[in-house]
This record gives sequence, structure tokens and C-alpha cells, in this order.
Amino acid sequence: MNGVDKQRAQTVFTAFAGKRVLVTGHTGFKGAWLSLWLAELGAEVYGISLPAANPEGIYSQVKQVVFRGEVTLDIADQPAVLAAVESIQPDLVFHLAAQALVRQSYTDPWQTLQTNVMGSASVLDAVRKLPKTCHTIFVTSDKCYSNREWVYSYRENDALGGRDPYSMSKAAAEMVAESWRRCYFDKLPQASRVISVRAGNVIGGGDYAADRLIPDCVRAALANEPLVIRNPTATRPWQHVLDCLYGYLLTAAVVPGLAPCEELESFNFGPADPHAHPVASVAQLFFQHWTQATPGVVVEGADGQADEAHYLSVSIEKARRLLGWKPIWPFATAMQRTVQWYASQHLERADMLAISRQQIAEFTQAAVAM
Repeated sequence: MNGVDKQRAQTVFTAFAGKRVLVTGHTGFKGAWLSLWLAELGAEVYGISLPAANPEGIYSQVKQVVFRGEVTLDIADQPAVLAAVESIQPDLVFHLAAQALVRQSYTDPWQTLQTNVMGSASVLDAVRKLPKTCHTIFVTSDKCYSNREWVYSYRENDALGGRDPYSMSKAAAEMVAESWRRCYFDKLPQASRVISVRAGNVIGGGDYAADRLIPDCVRAALANEPLVIRNPTATRPWQHVLDCLYGYLLTAAVVPGLAPCEELESFNFGPADPHAHPVASVAQLFFQHWTQATPGVVVEGADGQADEAHYLSVSIEKARRLLGWKPIWPFATAMQRTVQWYASQHLERADMLAISRQQIAEFTQAAVAM
């Protein structure tokens, strides 16, 4: 199968107008950015999620203008999810709701499994019962792969698995998607599709989650305290959140129009290989862009609890070939836009809805030009 051409790839910017789109986890970092972008593209956006964890996050900046409806619930509550999906009657679902923190999975493995595995099953089961075509973009993580700590980039058909609770929960969620796809969705007369999308570490404005590198950088800079990092040489596939979401949007716009085949059931999204950076260099680059002096970085040994991967990267060749997707913002641009957002929020007290919309417009212009 040949890669789609440029014209097909550009349909992402017209494919969602007038569509009823449900975003699970819409109060989170990725979910809120995705919801704003969908609204900018003319979609009717609905959300189901737990309450926002931080009042300064991107969701708080966009919630008043984005959503046609919101339901506060735990996605592991199957009856509540079923009722919400039945009420919304979406044309498309982006499933992002998850327990997304590695170290929290060690503290509360049961809740991690309930959310990431049973919650995913709740969402898919509700979608399959809709009396209409409704495709699902099923968001997991690059950590769903059985990581061998090698330089080789993992491909979509590599083995799934995980030694820690978080990675295991993501691999298990992928198995839920595979099972529901084979047993239910492939047999539905309305031909609804379930497509898994896997991405690595994303950066961007409006993330305030605990124990994440960029939010930790922001907190250290605002407090004028050194940033403490545990694993300075750990390498991750960093990319801007809009690059990642562009992949999700392109998947939803392109794949349902193609003939079903196994190769179209999952896609990786990440940076080009030269843009994978160790944790320490990412933190140092953040502080270089920050407009005020900071105390810098302090390295502190890992606490021994979290069995965190040292090296992880994913192959994006299939997304390039079949979707026409490729990263738009290089790492330096991604970091500059990220710092710009936080500086606008905390140092300039700017209109953050306008700043967020501006960044989406700049990214879109760059994507079209490229």
C-alpha cells in the first residue's frame, strides 16, 4: 500500500467541521489542547472526564468557549460511561482518559489498572452499542512496548508488555482494543473502526501535572529554586503536543476512508530520531529560553522505587508512509513555543486562550507550508 499524497494529508483541516466529537480525558493536558483544536476546526466538541487536576492548566483557559457539553465521571464507571455516550451520540471518539503518571502507578497500581484497562473497556463497550458509525482513536503510549533498552526504534508490530504497573496497564489497554476490535467492531454493520495511536513524551504550554519534567521546570523557575532531576541521561522521544495531536487528527481524517487492513490498526507518533534528547539537556534548554534567571539543575539519584526505562524511541515510518504525517516543529521550536506559553501565563498575565489559538494557527500554517 502506497503512502497517501499531500492533498489527502491536508484534509485534516477540513474533516471535522460539523462533526459531533467526544474527547475522553478532555480536562487533561493533551485532551484540552485537542478539544480546542477540534473546536477551531468547526467540530461540536463534548467531553467526559474527571475534574481538572490543576486550575492553571490549559483546560481552564479554554473550557468556556470549546465544549457543547461536559460530563464529570470516572471512565471505569461503566453505567455512567454508557449513559454519557448514549446521550452525546458522537460521530467520532478520541479516547485519552487515563492515569498517565509512571510514579503514581507505583503508589496506586489498582487505580491505574482500573482507569487504563477497565476504563478503556467501558468506553469501547459504550461506543460499540451506538446505532451509528462512530470511529474511535484509541490513545495509549510508547510505553506499551516491551522495552529491551535498545537503540532500535519500536515498530507497531513489536511485542507489547511492561515490567512496571504503568507500562503493563498500557499494554493491557492495547490488548483490550485488539479484543474489542476483533470480536465486536469488525463485525458491526456500521463499520466503526478502532485505531490505536502511540506517542512518547510531549511538551507544550498548560501542563501542570506532578512529576513531569516541563511542569517541574516551570515550578522551579517560578519559585527560583533549583530543578531536581533523578535520571539526567534518560532519553525520551520528545515532541510538541501539537505535533502529536496532528498525528491523531490525521489518523481520524484519513484512515476511516481507507480499506480496512491490519496495517491501519495502530500508528506511532514521535520526533525524528535526531531530536531525541536526554532529560538533563531538555531541562537546560528550558531554562535557556526562560526570560528570568534561574538556579539551574541539580541531579539527585533515583529513589529506587520506579523502574524507569533509560532509553525509548519509536519508529514513525508507517505514519509517514500511510498517513503522510511527519513532525512539523523541530525540537528547538517546540521548546521555544512551550516556554513562550508559560512565560505569557505567569510573567505577562496574557490572554492564554488567544495565545493557545495563536500557537495552533502557527502550527497549522507550518504544516500546510511543509
